[in-house]
Amino acid sequence: MNHPRVTLADIAAKAGVHVTTVSLALRNSPRLPVGTRDRIRKLADELGYAPDPMLQALVAYRSGAAVRRSPPTLAYVTNWNTRMGWRDVTAHPDFFDGATARAKELGYNLEHFWMREPGLTHGRLSRILHTRGINGVIIASHVREVDEAIQFDWTRFAAVKIDYFPHEPLLPVVTNDQLQIIRLAMQKTIAKGYRRIGFVMDEGWDITVDHLYQAGFFWEQQALAPADRIPPYLIPNKETLAAWLRRHRPDALIGKAEFVLPTLTELGLRVPRDLAFVDIFLDDHSGKTAGVIQNHTEVGRLAVELLASQLQQHKYGVPAIPTTTYVEGTWLEGRSLPPKT
Repeated sequence: MNHPRVTLADIAAKAGVHVTTVSLALRNSPRLPVGTRDRIRKLADELGYAPDPMLQALVAYRSGAAVRRSPPTLAYVTNWNTRMGWRDVTAHPDFFDGATARAKELGYNLEHFWMREPGLTHGRLSRILHTRGINGVIIASHVREVDEAIQFDWTRFAAVKIDYFPHEPLLPVVTNDQLQIIRLAMQKTIAKGYRRIGFVMDEGWDITVDHLYQAGFFWEQQALAPADRIPPYLIPNKETLAAWLRRHRPDALIGKAEFVLPTLTELGLRVPRDLAFVDIFLDDHSGKTAGVIQNHTEVGRLAVELLASQLQQHKYGVPAIPTTTYVEGTWLEGRSLPPKT
């Protein structure tokens, strides 16, 4: 009797995590805590999961074919203030690294193009890509100050955006699930017994994701008594963070370490003795800090997978119905968020 093959979705449903988390765990990715990897891999074994041999054969074939011939090229198009300035910004280097790695696995070469090269126009770049036989494009690392539609001959290209800018054309988007990330941080903080929860965020970063960070924060604040709802602190701000902390007296802070820890040190406040802290851009996996790992590399990987699928199906042009693929964040417990006593 044939039994249905266990899929990654089956494991994710049983484990209560996103499919992406299962994929990372089965690849033994260091981006997940060891405990999470071990738990999911044990569950996969218990369910009888086995990788699809046909898919493995396809991957092996692609890898072999890529060695024998010059791989086709995908364009990674940025529009930052400088050619490589996005390399110094949170998340953006990880987007590119994830896209590069996945492109190589699928038999593609990923090449970076900067839209502000001297003398380069939208039309000229479109013609350059077409002339070189590049028909797959990822639009990424696009500064929000230049939210103008990209004027390519889109009938010649399959394309995907990473994040929301520029808003036009309405291409398929792959991005972090900012709404889920901040809601997860709030839910975990409230579950630990904290009620006066402050949120510190760079306003430009919130604008870049269409205010989804604030939206998620306000959403979860509705579970708190009105007297405990502290307004978010957005950077830049006329009021100093120190003055804002003294005025609102939060018992927990959510934000990015570099936004808040220097001010806490200046005020002589210690985490978690004086207030708890949750980092929603967590890159410290030691267990010292609680927070959300945003899985930026997976955003780049999925962008390439989506683009490769479009190319295989000859889906060129701007779609009639655009879609958005969200990559959820992964919660990591830490000593900075102890149960409130």
